[in-house]
Amino acid sequence: MARSWSDLPVGRVVHVGEDAGAVALALEPLPDDAPALVAYAPRPARTPADLVADVLGELETAAVAMFPAWLPDADGITGAGGAAVPAVRALALRTASTTRHFAPFLAHLAERALRDRAGASGVAAGNRTAGRTGPFPPEVRAAGLARVLRDGYRRPEAAILVRPSSGLSPAAEEVLVTGCEWLAQHGRFGVWLTGPPLRAVDRVESVTAPIPDEVAALARELAGPGFSDGPADDQPLPVLAYPPIAGLPHPGSAAEKSLETALTSCAWAAGRAWNQTYRSGPLTTPIRVDLLFRAERCVVEIDGPEHLGPHRRTADLRRDLRLQQEGYAVRRFTNDQVLGHIGTVLAEIEHFLHTRRNGTFEGSPHA
Repeated sequence: MARSWSDLPVGRVVHVGEDAGAVALALEPLPDDAPALVAYAPRPARTPADLVADVLGELETAAVAMFPAWLPDADGITGAGGAAVPAVRALALRTASTTRHFAPFLAHLAERALRDRAGASGVAAGNRTAGRTGPFPPEVRAAGLARVLRDGYRRPEAAILVRPSSGLSPAAEEVLVTGCEWLAQHGRFGVWLTGPPLRAVDRVESVTAPIPDEVAALARELAGPGFSDGPADDQPLPVLAYPPIAGLPHPGSAAEKSLETALTSCAWAAGRAWNQTYRSGPLTTPIRVDLLFRAERCVVEIDGPEHLGPHRRTADLRRDLRLQQEGYAVRRFTNDQVLGHIGTVLAEIEHFLHTRRNGTFEGSPHA
């Protein structure tokens, strides 16, 4: 068993545990000793090249959404007209000159990210495949995207957590593993498989992930009778999921970004901090909260459809109870509420904070 997440290998493919739920719980929030980590739910692929192309396309879309976290000096460059594009390209080239980044790739990605952020790319969201590859071969993209992930999360390594579908055919297993091996070799990613061991491909080493006892116990309980079924658990998972960046709305969450835009003009929302990790003591399991008002000890959570399943809902209730026992009030909203009724959400958050500032300790954990 690996003693820490940093002990798990990078640059090759390993199987890190059959209990995919426990692994996922242990990585939320991302431990301090873990690499920059994304979770990939493979689509069916006919060939290893198809799988690689899908992963690289998803990684590039994530990197664009994370901008400018991996090029922080670009934060003040806005718009995509005038001198903005030459400026961001020059900054990327200058950054590459003092790092291991491949300058043309970094400049191309920075320009695309700037145009995307400015809404000037001219490419519809969710239909960007044609604009992903640019002039670069897969080997360059894999290595470049791994470096971008490491820089964005300030981690020395990058890894991909892969949860294959159950019941893959021997041919599908071979496609999966060969594609993962390519990513490990050319991107220097750690590629960590979870879930039941492969049945036909036997060249993948098993290395047990460092799951804390408390997390393993919760995962076992959630997998027991009463939690294993439920239509809400059929909610589709994103193909690629990645952690938030401390201090910012999650780059992949339209609801969090929309709420932050609305809060910017609200004087009463001063002192807020996005995606903070709370830990009551050195031996306790950390909790990541979406939006924290530290002075008022208020937490606001923005829930996507994945929170509707019995596993996630039970885990959420327990973490909310722990926060409340330690003096925090918790208020939850759904993505749909934020995106469809932002005025109502703002009014409820303002009232939530007002009651805390006036000494009454209101705050329901449920939307």
